[in-house]
Amino acid sequence: MERSLRLVPWSEGDLALLVACNSAEMTVHLGGPEAHEQVVSRHRRYLALEERGRMFRVVLDGDAVGSIGYWERTWQGEFVWETGWGVLPGFQGRGIAAAAARLVVEEARGAGRYRRLHAFPSADHAASNGVCRKAGFRLGGEHDFEYPKGHWMRCNDWSVDLGVSGVRTPSEGPPPSS
Repeated sequence: MERSLRLVPWSEGDLALLVACNSAEMTVHLGGPEAHEQVVSRHRRYLALEERGRMFRVVLDGDAVGSIGYWERTWQGEFVWETGWGVLPGFQGRGIAAAAARLVVEEARGAGRYRRLHAFPSADHAASNGVCRKAGFRLGGEHDFEYPKGHWMRCNDWSVDLGVSGVRTPSEGPPPSS
């Protein structure tokens, strides 16, 4: 039997999934779980992304098994998309995150705004770095990031070229909305 993996746009009903992804096990490489108020605030930000990115529920055979998305950021003097994901513990180790990452590359490419999609997993998080490799991202080096505020971490910069032209720098402002 073939398994069906798809990305479903984030909706009001996905708060419970975000709460489930906020466990100590799921956030060990991100500075630990957030307070419930922070999770609710994150949920609201996901709902409000609009043209600045998109969040998705990762659905396997009809079950929500994680989240993934992309959002805009400034990186090394230009606007880019950034991506991040989480797959619930009971579904890890099955290639779901890598498959979802390949799907989100296509979503970001389809948005047509920025040339590159970056992922910044902790340098010591073997599984997330493996997802980047399996999803076709190219390793660009290590960098220090403050995430969350007050917690410094060493991250790998993985990226994929989306084949979108018209790269803009922050001084030029973001590209116009489609």
